[in-house]
Amino acid sequence: MKILHFDGTGGASGDMILGALIALGVDPRNLNMVFESLNVDGVTLSAEPASDKGIHGTRASIHTNEKSSAHHDHGHDNDKPHSHNDHGPSRNLEDIRKMINKADIPDAVKRSSLEVFERIGKAEAKIHGTTPDRIHFHEVGALDSIADITGCCMGLHLLNMDGVSTSPLPLGHGIIECAHGTYPNPAPATIELLRGMETVHVDEPYELVTPTGAALLSVWKTHDSPPEGSRVVRAGYSIGKRKLKGRPNVLRATVYETAEKEESSTGDCRVLECNLDDITPELIGSLAERLLEAGALDVFTTPVHMKKQRPGILLTVLCIETDREKMLDMIFRESTTFGVRETFSRRTVLERRTERVTTPYGKVRMKIGTWKGEDVTAAPEMDDCIALGKKHGAAVRKIYESAFKACNHSGKAEKKHR
Repeated sequence: MKILHFDGTGGASGDMILGALIALGVDPRNLNMVFESLNVDGVTLSAEPASDKGIHGTRASIHTNEKSSAHHDHGHDNDKPHSHNDHGPSRNLEDIRKMINKADIPDAVKRSSLEVFERIGKAEAKIHGTTPDRIHFHEVGALDSIADITGCCMGLHLLNMDGVSTSPLPLGHGIIECAHGTYPNPAPATIELLRGMETVHVDEPYELVTPTGAALLSVWKTHDSPPEGSRVVRAGYSIGKRKLKGRPNVLRATVYETAEKEESSTGDCRVLECNLDDITPELIGSLAERLLEAGALDVFTTPVHMKKQRPGILLTVLCIETDREKMLDMIFRESTTFGVRETFSRRTVLERRTERVTTPYGKVRMKIGTWKGEDVTAAPEMDDCIALGKKHGAAVRKIYESAFKACNHSGKAEKKHR
């Protein structure tokens, strides 16, 4: 399991996060392709070496033709409060949804980007006493901020992390000038977006964490810190443009790696269950997908009959003990249940490894299970088969079977699931 941990010594903004992802190895050319697919002219990303107070890293900048002072890049005049004055066109949530949904980017990146904007919309709506769809995004709706958010979500997708954690985020003091007037620093939207996240107040009269940075990290965060026993794989440093008073304007991103939980042949897991009879199937499907993405060992549903023979669904979630709180939070927030039953279960699983086999359509990952030192079963990764099927216009079943055939020829498993 790989966890991406952010240390925001100088704060967090969209371009600071972009710089950290690039410093970890994301190719800026791949991010510029995302901006091109948004079907807007004049949005480009540049990345250059930079340093601050002895720390060397990467400085990322978004360039657009759209006139706006909205870009939260920590790069405004050091002698002035951070300004959010709106000099460009505003966009509502539906405008941004259409722009992102039309883009030629992975569905996972679309979902993550839209979740960030929806989180910002909810925060702004709460502050202004309205609904998210009635909010007009000024600063965050500018093209540079749209590029920041979609680019960051694409960068995280390319790094293929299993989770994200953050250190306490620093908050400055003073005032900021927004499109709506003079506000205290941090901005009200930033404070709302940071609810539940650990922060620390520092003696810096600048906006250190922007709404874009707060929204990205609050949506991405899955862990409070890297799991115990993690080892450092690599780190990247993003350098902001502003010179801070007493600290380097740096955002560090560190990749930590832990052993996969599937490697243990036995172990306890927690079983979370609840009955649902007043929620649409689409929402149950979305919840199941998100639980799995968040690290659930398994998620499944069972048709049941409840009191007075009402038809319902039994939702069952298996997870490791350290993921209990995260799973409960997701279940309560995204379903209609008023309670969750919990039990412990002993499980025995095969030791697993993943190897790639070559088929006439391309490479496919094979999950291979071992019992008592012997390979006893193997299964192609269905996502790989589906992707190759789309690419070649071939039946997924043919690719699935060709992966089994290639695995047989290589002798990677003695028995296969048929």
